[in-house]
Parts: sequence; structure tokens; C-alpha cells
Amino acid sequence: MASTESKFPQNPPPKTQKIVLGAQIGLRILVIGTALAATWVMLTCRQSTEIIGMTFDARYSYSSTFKFFAFANAVACSFALLSLLFVFFFCRQGLNPSNYYYLFLHDLFMTLLVLAGCAAATAEGFIGRYGNSHAGWTPICDNFGKFCNQMTTSVILSYLSLSFLLTLTITSASKSRQIQVSNSLI
Repeated sequence: MASTESKFPQNPPPKTQKIVLGAQIGLRILVIGTALAATWVMLTCRQSTEIIGMTFDARYSYSSTFKFFAFANAVACSFALLSLLFVFFFCRQGLNPSNYYYLFLHDLFMTLLVLAGCAAATAEGFIGRYGNSHAGWTPICDNFGKFCNQMTTSVILSYLSLSFLLTLTITSASKSRQIQVSNSLI
């Protein structure tokens, strides 16, 4: 039976390490950019309209779902920046599989947080656009088109961030599975 050490090379080729490190850095920068843009668009999303002589406002802050969505993207952006600094700090010594395990846990948590925010905002956005006749909710996007379009843009940017985070999670999981089990644990 082959040992664990023979299945995985001890030191991957330097070119492979540089490609993985470059992908980690590039994807983290993309996560920061898309999550920051999604947060900014959501925070600046507002519209006033006059209906039957009365003025109505639509703002993200009127919905706890959209507040959570903005918060989830802001947290993901902040923690992606921290993880980028972590990658830069440990890139001098070389990232070992145990560091990738911590990055995997971090990326998994951020992926789940952004996924929850996207799911919540998508569900509320669907109700805002199409309404729900069974609950008596009427669609608002006929009257607040600019607001709905900005919300849609923010959700799309957040889904892009989610796809980058998912790619980071898969990459970190793949690299972290190379953790060597010591003989004392066997």
C-alpha cells in the first residue's frame, strides 16, 4: 500500500505555486471589488415617486432583508481584504497546506454569508418585482423602476462575488487536502 507521502509531492513545482498564489490574489481582489460595488450600490439605492398626489420613498433601509444583504457584502469585502493581507504575509514563507486549511474555512464562511445575503435579496426582489397575489402584496417595480434596477445590479454584483468566493473555496480545499498526517496520530 502506498503511503500518503508518495501520493502527494512534498514541494510542488515553483511555477504551480506561483500560479495558485496569483489566482488566490487575483480572486481575492475581484471579491473585494464586486462585494464593495454591491454594497455601495445597495447603500445608495433610493427613489421617491409621487402617486395620487402623495410622495412615497423606496430605500434599502426600509427592509431588514436588504440591510442584511448590504451588511453581508460589507463583511465579505472586509474579510476578503484581511485574507489578502494574510496571503501576502505568508507568501514570503510559502503557503503550506495548513495555511490553506485556514483559508478554506475562511472562504467557506464568507461564501455562506454572501450566499445567504444573495438568497434573501433575491427572494425579496422577486416579490418587489412580481408581487404575491396570495398574500396581497402588489409589485412596486412599476412605480420604483430606478430603485428596482439598482437593487438588481447590486444583487448581480453580489452573485459575481459569490462565484469568486466559491472558486476560492474550492481552490483552498484542494490545496489544504495535502496536509500530512503525522505518525503519532495514526
